[in-house]
Amino acid sequence: MTTTPPQYDSRPAPAGPAGAPGPGAPAKARLAILLSGRGSNMLAVVRATQTGVLRELAEVVVVFSNKPDAPGLEAAGALGCPTAALPSQGRKRAEFDAEAAALLQQYRPDFVVLAGYMRILSPAFIQPFAGRILNIHPADTHQHQGLHAYEWAFDNRLPATKITVHLVDEGLDTGPILAQQAVDLRGADTLAEVERRGLAVEHELYARALADLIKTGP
Repeated sequence: MTTTPPQYDSRPAPAGPAGAPGPGAPAKARLAILLSGRGSNMLAVVRATQTGVLRELAEVVVVFSNKPDAPGLEAAGALGCPTAALPSQGRKRAEFDAEAAALLQQYRPDFVVLAGYMRILSPAFIQPFAGRILNIHPADTHQHQGLHAYEWAFDNRLPATKITVHLVDEGLDTGPILAQQAVDLRGADTLAEVERRGLAVEHELYARALADLIKTGP
């Protein structure tokens, strides 16, 4: 049996006076960001490492996708991030996840950051990074798990929803909650407006939750 070889850009993470810690400074946490699409949360996290709350705390060592044509990979490359891709289509979940985990381990990430990664992770992926995988979910995970959370909030005409950052375990959106922030949905009369308000919160909350986690340790 043959498998499709991984496709990746093996350039090292950018270094230099602006990004490298000075003598005696603590090493920055190494982030691997996973996406399947355009990666708006990826962009927010990368920018936070460059000019925001993560600047002194973290660096992005790879942006990975299960879709080699994901627009987020090009966007990440434009920001100077190393990228990697491994096609998941037609692959058995555990087999693919084991190969993806092995590829990512080459980058020695301290944390794996899911940013619109549209796959349910199997134990073959979770176990090598146990306690170090983060996800952002556009709902209170006690009220709604899985996909279409903004649609759920809109269809139920909720006056507010919550964005949740949590650690990933082997359940579906069941891991320990790290941070939550409310989104006011009053007057949001279209799904697009619900999503716009929610994403504005997502992009700020994810970087802040990561910063807090790095400061306290996994």
